[in-house]
Amino acid sequence: MVTADDLNIVYEDNHIIAVVKPVNVPTQEDESKDTDMLRLIKDYLIKKYDKKGDAYVGLVHRLDRPTGGIMIFAKTSKAASRLSESIKNGEFEKKYLAVVVGEPRISTDRLTHYLKKNPSKNIVSVVPMLTEGAKFAELDYKTLEVKGGYSLVSVRLHTGRSHQIRVQMATIGHPLYGDQKYGNDERSKNKQLALWATEVRFPHPVEGKMMMFRVYPPTDKAPWKAFNINSYLNIDINNA
Repeated sequence: MVTADDLNIVYEDNHIIAVVKPVNVPTQEDESKDTDMLRLIKDYLIKKYDKKGDAYVGLVHRLDRPTGGIMIFAKTSKAASRLSESIKNGEFEKKYLAVVVGEPRISTDRLTHYLKKNPSKNIVSVVPMLTEGAKFAELDYKTLEVKGGYSLVSVRLHTGRSHQIRVQMATIGHPLYGDQKYGNDERSKNKQLALWATEVRFPHPVEGKMMMFRVYPPTDKAPWKAFNINSYLNIDINNA
């Protein structure tokens, strides 16, 4: 079980904290009641600063449970409000690395769909634009490397819909490695989903300067170890 002592803190100041979310840890409490990121960070702050009682942690964006990678949390309500405003204004950039089945016919492309979530089944579907409850979804992807029937792709999200990358890539015929919900790849059945939040870029909520944090997936584990991840450490994955 993950504890506050296990957290990989990338950066911390008086207003924000950047941390690597481990795979299969919920962002916030869900029906499983498993330890979640909000609780872990609160425990970390309480211990580090010897706080009496609870600690404030503001959740401004989310990652799906099976997705690992960089997350930003607010340490004050002021920072939380301003970060949320940055997200609404499109100033909070999120980029991912993923391994998908097959090789996309178009190596670099922008995908636009309308998505609707079925909360009871926790399934997201592509639907016609005028469908009630449909939400616009947009992303850019770029194929970086192809090996063994799989492709390493970079993804930049322009919207933050539930399961967005998984659904949109599956819709063009390239579901993610290990995706049991939206794919049917036998070779990666029962494997860990290959989706990693690799980079965030945003204006600091108080100081205003641009902040950028980049973390990379576990290169010693499948399927990441099949690709030369290190060669992309300094790439610009602004796919537009």
